[in-house]
Amino acid sequence: MPDTRRHRGPHPDDPRLFAADQIVPLRQATGDLCWLLNRDYALPSALKVVGDRYQLEARQRLAVQRCACTDRQHWRRFGRCTEPSALAGHRIVIDGLNLITTIEAALSGGVILVGRDGCYRDLASVHGTYRRVDETQPALEMIGRWLRDHDVAESHWLLDAPVSNSGRLRSLIESEAAAHGWNWTADVVRDPDQILATTTDLITTADSAILDRCEQWCGVATEIVQRDVPKAWIVDLFAS
Repeated sequence: MPDTRRHRGPHPDDPRLFAADQIVPLRQATGDLCWLLNRDYALPSALKVVGDRYQLEARQRLAVQRCACTDRQHWRRFGRCTEPSALAGHRIVIDGLNLITTIEAALSGGVILVGRDGCYRDLASVHGTYRRVDETQPALEMIGRWLRDHDVAESHWLLDAPVSNSGRLRSLIESEAAAHGWNWTADVVRDPDQILATTTDLITTADSAILDRCEQWCGVATEIVQRDVPKAWIVDLFAS
């Protein structure tokens, strides 16, 4: 069945799964998962133990997984995080689908998770195909204004070649950049994660595997949602 969604909004079950009475057990589950990961438990088995203990459903388990990390991961990510003020005059490499889907989800009322590392992450998934939604162009404009306001010299977007419609998104990115005079370039590449993890340029992503390897990063999605989407549905799973 074709995907006809026009928004990157919440799953129909999310109001129940992330209701106020679910936040405390979800936070406890996240803390327990971090505890197990610190002791070298494998993620799949640790997540099953925690999920079973708290009787979590699949999307809740996914949220807990996306928000947890070890002490070592937390401090390494923190040590390589760059303040937005440091972006002025510099080039940034953007994990394109990661950034745009988070902003789309925030604009359309989807769940935005706050993990232990402070990154904002969504629960959306492109499932091998990126589909433009009503929030896509507003999200690009919001990203463009934020990068302009922080005097970023150049933005290079990386999009996943294995994801269908990445080429169409690249064309839209280039069109928006031309219309506003933004210094953006965009490439569709087979393995953007490898480039993001090894480049010496500053990057932006919320992908945990990349954050554990990259040289320097900035949480652009976090900054944009905090500044420009005041009504976003924020679910903080690591608050005390």
